[in-house]
Amino acid sequence: MRTVALLVVIAAIAACAGTQGGADRDLAAYVDTLSAVDSHAHPTAYSAPGAPADSETDALPLGPLSGIPPFEMPAAMAPGNPVLTDAQRSLYGAVLGEGDSIQAKAFGKAVSDVMAKHGEGFAVWVLDQHHIGVMLANRVVMGPGVQAPRFRWVPFADALMLPLDTRAEAERTPDTRVLYPLETILLQRYLRDLGMTKVPATLDRYQHDVVTATLERQHAGGAVATKFEAAYLRPLDFDPADSAAAAAIYKRYAAGGVPTRVEYKLLQDYLVRFISREAGRLGMAIQIHSIDGFGANFSAVGAAPHHLESLVTDPSLHETHFVIVHGGWPRVTETLSLMGKANVYADISVMDVIAGPADLAGTLRLWLTSWPTKVMFGTDAADAAPLVGWDQLAGVASRNARRALSAALGAMVRDREITAERAKQLARMVMRENAIVAYRLDNK
Repeated sequence: MRTVALLVVIAAIAACAGTQGGADRDLAAYVDTLSAVDSHAHPTAYSAPGAPADSETDALPLGPLSGIPPFEMPAAMAPGNPVLTDAQRSLYGAVLGEGDSIQAKAFGKAVSDVMAKHGEGFAVWVLDQHHIGVMLANRVVMGPGVQAPRFRWVPFADALMLPLDTRAEAERTPDTRVLYPLETILLQRYLRDLGMTKVPATLDRYQHDVVTATLERQHAGGAVATKFEAAYLRPLDFDPADSAAAAAIYKRYAAGGVPTRVEYKLLQDYLVRFISREAGRLGMAIQIHSIDGFGANFSAVGAAPHHLESLVTDPSLHETHFVIVHGGWPRVTETLSLMGKANVYADISVMDVIAGPADLAGTLRLWLTSWPTKVMFGTDAADAAPLVGWDQLAGVASRNARRALSAALGAMVRDREITAERAKQLARMVMRENAIVAYRLDNK
């Protein structure tokens, strides 16, 4: 009798496990097919054969031709990583491999053949392969093949906070010696777009004639947000700044001279708030880069999310939506504390490339338990190396993110924290619905 009873119990446990396994598979299949909104990426525009390669994917490019000192890329981005090779094989039926020139040439030809087949439709084809409905494109300007409605523009705001001579700022690190001049070039481009050759004499005119005019021009051109990459340039400690002091510093150096670092910080802190306020007025979100890396001299401490508290809690900025891109990885608990603010969101872009699915699942569960309306999918898909392009990293990120999300939600269902139906609702929120709210895409 005891043997029969034991067999009945074992059968019941096996049946429950089978049912649970089926539920997990059902949830994973559901998550895998959701059409996503990618909060953050750097897609490459189409270049006709013989034309110059696209150079508008980032205001601060960090690739081998950027001029900054070399630095090691995360292992997940290296040729030969299994998840990366899976993405390559699914897109092109070939694999780059490691250090094999014959295989590399074959892979390069396979990629070229697919690009030639699709032409300007290549970027949209890539989105379709990865079940991405809309990708927010961090680019200086949009370009052929990366256009609305499938791609939405997110230009760069850092140059607008740097109207004065940046030579002293550039001396911070070997990286910033290269990066600050790029911001000067971008500001000059913004000025030319407005028909100007130099910044105005007063801060008030600069705010109105350059900052507001540039943001309005970008918004009219389809921009749904603007992005600060400031962590590559300086710490994210944007303190409250007195407007009169900022105006005096600006006036002192607008026609020439180099401000001290203390003076320039005050002016930048003031302008970041003005830029954020004007973006919010226009319905544009503010993206802020926060993650450990990349760059040999990048300050992880300066990029920590907790530095942003003063900015996002400014009473004048409550209507501005802030998105912590890359989720502040690995300081995800700092990000969690900021997500409690009504105007703060976070995406998992590049976390789903460099973090393993198990670690990412833990972060997603942590965030979703407290602030489920604030968590967003993203890829940070960008060209990482020769023949390792944004097209492949979008696949890596999409696969890892969906696996991690399925694991996190499945565990929450098993622990009876949520129902199976709620898990699917949360999956939709993370993969698309929260981004629609954060970026006000339903109004665009």
